Amino acid sequence: MELPDKARVVIVGGGVIGCSVAYHLTKLGWKDVVLLERKQLTSGTTWHAAGLIGQLRATANMTKLARYSAELYLGLEEETGVATGMRQGGSISVALTEERLEELYRSAAMARAFGVPVEELSPDEVKARYEHINLDGVTGGVWLPTDGQADPANIALALAKGARQRGALVKERVKVTGMARDGRRITGVDWQSDDGKDQGHIACDMIVNCAGMWGREVGRMAGVNVPLHACEHFYIVTEGIEGLGQMPVLRVPDECAYYKEDAGKMLLGAFEPNAKPWGMNGISESFEFDQLPEDFDHFEPILEAACHRMPMLAEAGIHTFFNGPESFTPDDAYHLGLAPEMDNVWVAAGFNSIGIQSAGGAGVTLAQWMEDGEKPYDIGDVDISRMHPFQGNRHYLFERSKETLGLLYADHFPYRQKATARGVRRSPFHAQLLEQGAVMGEAGGWERANWFASPGQEPEYQYSWKRQNWFENSAAEHKAVRENVGMYDMSSFGKLRVEGPEAEAFLNHVCGANMSVPVGKIVYTQFLNTRGGIEADVTVTRLSESAYLVVTPAMTRLADETRLRRHVGDRRVVITDVTAGEGVLAVMGPKSRELLNKVSPADFSNAVNPFGTAQEIEIGMGLARAHRVSYVGELGWEIYVSADMAGHVFETLMEAGQDVGLTLCGMHMMDSCRIEKAFRHFGHDITCEDNVIDAGLGFAVDLSKDDFIGKAAVAARKESGPESRMVQFLLDDPEPLLFHNEPVIRDGEYVGYLSSGNYGHHLGAAVGMGYVPCKGESAQDVLGSTYEIDVMGTKVKARASLKPMYDPKSERVKV
Repeated sequence: MELPDKARVVIVGGGVIGCSVAYHLTKLGWKDVVLLERKQLTSGTTWHAAGLIGQLRATANMTKLARYSAELYLGLEEETGVATGMRQGGSISVALTEERLEELYRSAAMARAFGVPVEELSPDEVKARYEHINLDGVTGGVWLPTDGQADPANIALALAKGARQRGALVKERVKVTGMARDGRRITGVDWQSDDGKDQGHIACDMIVNCAGMWGREVGRMAGVNVPLHACEHFYIVTEGIEGLGQMPVLRVPDECAYYKEDAGKMLLGAFEPNAKPWGMNGISESFEFDQLPEDFDHFEPILEAACHRMPMLAEAGIHTFFNGPESFTPDDAYHLGLAPEMDNVWVAAGFNSIGIQSAGGAGVTLAQWMEDGEKPYDIGDVDISRMHPFQGNRHYLFERSKETLGLLYADHFPYRQKATARGVRRSPFHAQLLEQGAVMGEAGGWERANWFASPGQEPEYQYSWKRQNWFENSAAEHKAVRENVGMYDMSSFGKLRVEGPEAEAFLNHVCGANMSVPVGKIVYTQFLNTRGGIEADVTVTRLSESAYLVVTPAMTRLADETRLRRHVGDRRVVITDVTAGEGVLAVMGPKSRELLNKVSPADFSNAVNPFGTAQEIEIGMGLARAHRVSYVGELGWEIYVSADMAGHVFETLMEAGQDVGLTLCGMHMMDSCRIEKAFRHFGHDITCEDNVIDAGLGFAVDLSKDDFIGKAAVAARKESGPESRMVQFLLDDPEPLLFHNEPVIRDGEYVGYLSSGNYGHHLGAAVGMGYVPCKGESAQDVLGSTYEIDVMGTKVKARASLKPMYDPKSERVKV
């Protein structure tokens, strides 16, 4: 077997994803592209995929990628001569409850914001478009006319052929058996032929892990973490049904089922709530186009409901009962991008049963990223750097995968928390908070108090699209912070210590703000990319002449640390993750100074400890560091205390707090307070594709500094003026709720969507934030328009502001 001894890139895995990456790299003109498949192309998961092509995803960019896939597949046959079977027959999703109907109608509003054709349907209109359905219990539905279905294997083969036509080498029956590593780079891969007769080594500049359900093991071979686990996925195909013509795809999520007409037969598939993980002891070396054992007892409840919903199924014979493995990730989003642990290992794996509809978009995105060295747009939902190291733990993945398959069709309630694989990461205050009635949520594995139950109230979520059972609890916490004093746990936020003789120069290179500040100064800043987009939103505290503390959101700690490491170069700087070493209690509100004066002899006055400064303090019988900053828009301090003294400091503050009415608060309060103050939320309001000027954060960039990443782009945008402006909206009607992605209507025209939303308990109605395109317009022009927000198809009038509606001059934090 002849294989080259050198390649620019080696792609591991010949499913639809690997073929798409090869196709798109060659389309960009890449040569020396080698794809290695252990058995035959498509023989893992691709060959048995259902081939549904849905276009509406949870965010604008994920929707853009899904739409690209559909458009690509429509043209592939003409380009390659391989039939993809792509046809856009549309899809219908139906609801059996009022809650699900609200979810579907909110998704329809989102589709309008994203430019996807959509139509809300009454039960009778559902029947008119899908005559075979039994309407029993149906409350309504939505119609997406451009959705479709295709032949998964042929799509992969067409992509492979397109890649070959442009010079890629696609080799079947070649397994990657090992990798050579030099520091943070893979220098080549070892391979062996399927029959064991040939073996060799290919030196390469980079690799792409497209190994599907083998992705975790291939990741370990490359020294990177790719958390995913295979689960059994069931469907049946009936015998031929007389007179059955082409039909739209039908989804009935409340019954965990989807239906697809296929050549006069009906395919019924399931995403059941309690899935069956598979492959706990590894995957057989001989696995190729394999099926798993039937489990009719497991599938029977789905089939029973389906026969009621689709009466013709009761008459049709079952031609095929199929069970095949697919890989699922801890959060039901796929893995894409440059692995954090290495500088030339890319990942595209773990597609959670949406691999066919995602393959085109994922391939083009990854190829462009590999070409440019920067993400072409925000893909935070799926960026592999969102995964934390512990999430590669086998036991964790086994437990979580039982839930994630079913979550595809579960109600996607706002604030819904995962139920499995919980309690892995706990702050030093965890037990004390639970004793006080904390109801925990999870972020990056961290257990965080989201709200506090009242005495006698069940300390658990009761989910809804309306006001949930904790709404009034959070309102009371919000009121306490605005009017008195509240305390909440911020220990989960990332803490990165950056130190060394060149720490100041290094951070000045990476950050937009000036890091040449006195010891004790806290600087709010962003890490920018070359386009002036925001890669991270952090505070940086100067601890000494040679040491800084970078505080990041919990979810982006690894991504932010990775960005710092990739830009260090040969500077004399050491970066250390110290997140777990300190607990952090935020003490916020007009009486926060009064409370701290009760427990510490330190001087918390403006003269000694003004806003934006930190000081070492005694507290109770221990020591801590008090950072005077606020994400809730009130006077307050974040108290950093070493983990060993955390319990003591918590008890000290709680005891002294009884005299001033201290209230324990959760993350929901923090979010509702920050949105009233128009503070941006990274990953929602600000991302890598949002220029810092458009985001309204130009004040945090010092253009007088020597060259730093993104300086030219920020200067250019400051000169030309923003192309969009971040606007804060307050609904006129106090009843509707905002979450995110609700369309923004300006003077009757759809112009964008909300990047975040929450209830403003002090302002008295729901508050949203979102970008309004305004190229060539002044701030007055933007504010001179009338605005509405589309909430589930209803247009609600909203007041718009470019300044925070709460305390626009930030007087409260500086008193």
